[in-house]
Amino acid sequence: MTKSAPSKGIQIAIDRGGTFCDVIAKIPGQSDYVFKLLSVDPNNYKDAPTEGIRRVLERAHGIKIPKDEKLKLDSISSIRMGTTVATNALLERKGAKVALITTKGFKDVLAIGNQTRPNIFDLTAKKLGHLYEDVIEIDERVTVESFSEGGGDKLKIDINADPELVEGVTGDAIRVLKKPNYDLVTEQLSQLYNNSDIKTLALCLLHSYAYPEHEAKIAEIAKKIGFLVSVSHELQPMIGMDLRVA
Repeated sequence: MTKSAPSKGIQIAIDRGGTFCDVIAKIPGQSDYVFKLLSVDPNNYKDAPTEGIRRVLERAHGIKIPKDEKLKLDSISSIRMGTTVATNALLERKGAKVALITTKGFKDVLAIGNQTRPNIFDLTAKKLGHLYEDVIEIDERVTVESFSEGGGDKLKIDINADPELVEGVTGDAIRVLKKPNYDLVTEQLSQLYNNSDIKTLALCLLHSYAYPEHEAKIAEIAKKIGFLVSVSHELQPMIGMDLRVA
């Protein structure tokens, strides 16, 4: 006899770790169902969270559900899942291969860093490795005219007095010294996509926190080619290229 879950619905919480997948389910009218699965067990199931949900539904309704059958979720009111998969991939260097796209002349910005180190007197300090496999430099350049070379207070500039100046998203006066050749950019990215196994890009151009137009257009081109793109002005629109690109 098939038992039907009450209308309140089943609540499922899943913690998908690198080794184990923990599942707890609140099934109305039944005691809490708590169990553990291997996160990766290809001989028994394709995906641990999906397998966990299947087992919960079997328990709730008192029926056998084939592993290859599409799950009916009508009786489930919520599924919440947390995972350390991304963190583990980062720590173990098992994530997708990445290429860095940046302004010409700044390909080594992460390798150089900002010269800080945990222990300034450590004579055997080791430099941290970087996550990208390749670098493509884009021949583009903008400057922030609102500041002098020596820094200090912001300069008062009448943008309307100079037709070559534009106002950035930060309100600063921006001068575009060189626009990217987007046809060349398309060619560069297409060659990378077709001739390597890199399908993910980290895109960070100089001063894109204030003037994101070049970065946005290049991201659009890359996505059309097929890349997954992380764009610095979208993720962390702040001054300091070394911080944005990191």
